[in-house]
Amino acid sequence: MLEEALEHLVKGIVANADDVQVRVKRLRKGKVLEVRVHPDDLGKVIGRNGRTAKALRTVIGALAGGRYVRVDLLDLNEVR
Repeated sequence: MLEEALEHLVKGIVANADDVQVRVKRLRKGKVLEVRVHPDDLGKVIGRNGRTAKALRTVIGALAGGRYVRVDLLDLNEVR
């Protein structure tokens, strides 16, 4: 559910919605949601002074209901 919500929110922000990918990595503590967007859209997702990224993390944290969730924002070309 968290992955779909995050993908929906990010697709509403970016110009290249088809390039948005959300991957889940499970940790002992919880989940890491890895969001990959087109390099031209990375600035839009991060926002001025990181405000948009912080807002996305806040919404996903609220939806997680107290479970540990980390949101990482990357461009499509970044290797991890």
